[in-house]
Order: sequence, then structure tokens, then C-alpha cells
Amino acid sequence: GLAAVSKVPALGWVQMVAYAAYCELSGPRTRAANTSDYADLAPGDYGWTVLTSSDPAELTKKLNAEIANSRLAMVAILGMFFQDGLTGSAW
Repeated sequence: GLAAVSKVPALGWVQMVAYAAYCELSGPRTRAANTSDYADLAPGDYGWTVLTSSDPAELTKKLNAEIANSRLAMVAILGMFFQDGLTGSAW
């Protein structure tokens, strides 16, 4: 739960933030991150489709359902954080 946040030493947080900053600021330097190899592909095109459809109405329905489920998940985890902060247990 939230008690784990206080168990991480200060230098641990510094290390995590420094690594995240390094990853963000270093930019794409490897061949795997070279986007010129994939210039003809659309972002998110992995060769298989789940949330796509040739019918615009069906596509809108699927995308709206995905947004609704994502929002529900965010509210649920916030509720668990709140309950954990109040009672010390998320369950």
C-alpha cells in the first residue's frame, strides 16, 4: 500500500528520478529507436487490429468503451489509495 512509499530511502527516490530523467533526456540513440526504419507505418500499427474497424460508428463505439474503462480503472485505483490512506488496508 501507500506505506511502501515511506520505506524507500531518499537516495532510492533520487536514483529513480535520475534514471527517468536520463531516459527522457537521452533521446533515441539506438537502432531500435530509429524511426526512419518505420517511416511508412502509422503509430501503433503492429500488424494486428483490436480497437480498429472499417466502420466509423463501430470504431467510435470501441474507442469510447476503451476511454470509459480507462477512466473507471483510474477512479478505482484512486479509491483504493484513499481507502489505504484512511484505514491502512486497501482490502
